[in-house]
Amino acid sequence: MKRIKWLFAGILGILCLAGCGNNREPNLSGTVASATAGKIYLQRYDNKSFFTIDSAEISNGAFQFSGLTTLPEIYGLSLDNSSNPTHSYLLFLGKEPVRIEFDTVQRYKNTKVTGSAEQDLYEKLLKQLKTPLRDILEEHPSSLAALYVFYRYYSYRLSPEEIRQHIELLDTTLQNTTYAELLKAVAANDDNVAIGKKAPDFRALDTEGKEVRLSDYLGKGHVLIDFWASWCGPCRRESPSLVKLYEKYKGRGLEIVGLSLDLSVDAWKKAIHDDHFTWPQLIDTGAWAGEGLSAYNVRVIPNNYLINKEGIIVAKSLRSDDLDQLIETFCKE
Repeated sequence: MKRIKWLFAGILGILCLAGCGNNREPNLSGTVASATAGKIYLQRYDNKSFFTIDSAEISNGAFQFSGLTTLPEIYGLSLDNSSNPTHSYLLFLGKEPVRIEFDTVQRYKNTKVTGSAEQDLYEKLLKQLKTPLRDILEEHPSSLAALYVFYRYYSYRLSPEEIRQHIELLDTTLQNTTYAELLKAVAANDDNVAIGKKAPDFRALDTEGKEVRLSDYLGKGHVLIDFWASWCGPCRRESPSLVKLYEKYKGRGLEIVGLSLDLSVDAWKKAIHDDHFTWPQLIDTGAWAGEGLSAYNVRVIPNNYLINKEGIIVAKSLRSDDLDQLIETFCKE
């Protein structure tokens, strides 16, 4: 009996050593090219925004995270605990340990990830964005990376019906994920913000922190809602043209209402000052999930909607030259 007990205990010990060793192995570890000390931040990726959920000490240029319970999932890594999404590296993690050589130079150009098949596929798909989406989803119906590429890079080019058709190509394991649900919402909302429809109202905060509504600015003339963010390079490059447009038409019945999806109020206010915006500026720190962006189904910025004094959407997604010509036409009416 004693021999059996000792044998049983020995087997348990071996199993424990094997199992416990695997449990102690970090889900994510790596090195940082530009830092030997400090912190690296793990972020949850949620509707195109990054939210810090954990941090790890960098020791002699190395770090490790363990105990990630939500897998597989999309995360972000950053050396900067700010809300600027351009400072974060998008990372696909599964149940297998992942190693990363983290390098922030040139927008993470030299960063290398090993152990994540989804990351490998994602990087491959980024080089094939002209491939028909149907081909991607039919080849990778159960891939989180393929679903993310659909959500991030293809959805804004598709009609509501096309979005629904492509969702049907996904494996059932992905049908009810956050990203699939967001795509379903996009398809449902698109019809509500078509040209000729009544402009949806929304709440946001002005620069004094007061809650206002879009409807507070409607009814006197044409209103251009400008969706932007301080960290958005293309948005900031449009700023001088918008300033000129406003100076030209503000006395002829045009108002601009800026709606930022910044998470940082300080960065937002600095950008308003630096870019010389003098029209009403609003912010919804819900970012991409904010009330205004959700109501108008904004999936890419810069973006805009032009609303007439009756509160009807008359144009959308226009660039500076097109805006100038269109507003000139409206102002003559």
